[in-house]
Amino acid sequence: MKTIKHITILFIVLVTSIASAQVKFEAKVSKKKLGVNERLRIDFEMNEDGDNFNPPSFQNFNVVAGPNQSVSHSWVNGKKSFNKTYSYFLAPKKQGKFTINQATIEIKGEIYKTTPITVVVSKAVDKPNDPNNPAIDIDDNIHLVAEVSKTSPYLNEGITVVYKLYVSPNTGVSNWRETSSPRYNDFWSQNIDIKGLKILKGTYKGEDYRYVVLRKTVLYPQKTGKLEIEPLSLDITVDVPTNRRNIFGERLMTQAHKSISAGSRNINVKPLPENNKPANFTGAVGDFNFKVATSKTELNASESLQATVSVSGNGNLKLFELPKLSLPSSLEVYEPENKDKVRTNINGMQGTRSESYTVVPQFKGKYPLPSISFSYFDLQTESYKTLSSSELVIDVLEGPTNNESANNAIANGSNKQPVLSNDQFAFIKTNANFVSIKKKNFFKTTGFWTALLGPLLAIPLAIVFRNKRDERLADVTGNKIRKADRLAKRYLSEAKRALGQKEAFYVALEKALHNYLKAKLQIETSDFSKDKITETLNEREVENTTVSEFVSILQNCELARYTPITQVEMEQDYEKASRTISEIDKQIR
Repeated sequence: MKTIKHITILFIVLVTSIASAQVKFEAKVSKKKLGVNERLRIDFEMNEDGDNFNPPSFQNFNVVAGPNQSVSHSWVNGKKSFNKTYSYFLAPKKQGKFTINQATIEIKGEIYKTTPITVVVSKAVDKPNDPNNPAIDIDDNIHLVAEVSKTSPYLNEGITVVYKLYVSPNTGVSNWRETSSPRYNDFWSQNIDIKGLKILKGTYKGEDYRYVVLRKTVLYPQKTGKLEIEPLSLDITVDVPTNRRNIFGERLMTQAHKSISAGSRNINVKPLPENNKPANFTGAVGDFNFKVATSKTELNASESLQATVSVSGNGNLKLFELPKLSLPSSLEVYEPENKDKVRTNINGMQGTRSESYTVVPQFKGKYPLPSISFSYFDLQTESYKTLSSSELVIDVLEGPTNNESANNAIANGSNKQPVLSNDQFAFIKTNANFVSIKKKNFFKTTGFWTALLGPLLAIPLAIVFRNKRDERLADVTGNKIRKADRLAKRYLSEAKRALGQKEAFYVALEKALHNYLKAKLQIETSDFSKDKITETLNEREVENTTVSEFVSILQNCELARYTPITQVEMEQDYEKASRTISEIDKQIR
């Protein structure tokens, strides 16, 4: 019995010692779900010291800090414990579900691997969490703010969003990039160009700050109710002071990365009042002038004049229809020509929209142009206003009268038939040119030898054609490229045919661009991210300006489905797409 007892005790001691000596190497993340503007911390921990540590590639993340190494030794109840950690701080490049692959390390001559970890990156969050940032806490030193001019506008009333970056006096920003750009769903939007960033002085929450205006955007809501403006998010490289000083007593600076967001903003859009709404109201909101004018009031028949209907002022000029000119049926009128001179600045759309009709009178007389009216909603008085044009008269001085006979061939009331002339039947030929036909020997004709030798000559041609066809069918990559190239040309032609139909046009244009990428870069549909496209085009030595234009066209295709687009803008996007594809063909290596 004693022997069995001793053996049992020895067995328990051995198992305990083996368990305590077990090597652990594992990966831990700060969270498995995060926003695209947040940071992720990953720790690779081991309980034995090792060599040749190899981290994973982090291909879907930017490494903003690390590796930071920490080592700890401890003795508890006479037992020694060891812990070593490699830490990385990661910033996601885009939204999606990503797997962080295995890390490896060599411990006591053996290779150990961590288990892959899957994380989900969603859209930007209002308050990004930056867990365990190795840099100094700079939350109180830098702020990104979205200033909205009006949070309760009317439908189609222009508002502005200005994005400002506030920086405290003892903090510097050396670089930044956008990680998430807002999409203005249910708004007509236009960014205002900013020529050079100016550092200005201001206050934020009662304290002195420096700030720069990063972006200005004009918005016109196209839907009533509660609308959301998505946040703008930046990844910023910040220079912050440390507690160390140089030999001159100046405080040394260190760089840290920070994700910052302006936060989403809610806009409550009010509907336009239904009371007293004019029947001819087409959605104009602002302050406008209206007139109808003609290039001349006196002319002769078959001469032309221009009748112009124009609206000028400040408001949603591109987002409503002009009233149609009503003219007498005896005047020949051609389709109007649109002429827009509209500029958009921080105060919204300003300028003139006009439609010019070409009018050609056919008969002598006086023709009145009846008055027409234009209605809009005035934001100052919050009421509808109607403007009417003056009645104009077109005086046609010379030309046939409306009741004159168009046929003047019968003179003096005579109804006799004219005598036939000598040339009445001149088209009938009186001399026949007959040609004698002699029988020929068919076996000596060209047709006979062609019929005889043609099939023999066609055999080698058919063999060559079949070999070429087999080679072409075997070229899988080449067939994909040719098919995508044909599709790109087909969809470009479809886009051209669909000009004026917003949805069909931009769907066809987007398909053409995607098929072009398949043809030229062998990019599959699943890889159609803007980062992937930019990276691949840069690798093929395409100029940055051309790449930017191509990506901006893709963005226009996405945004155009949610915003009003004019015929002119569609034509510009089509020309831009054709030009950009041509430039890439010239530059790609």
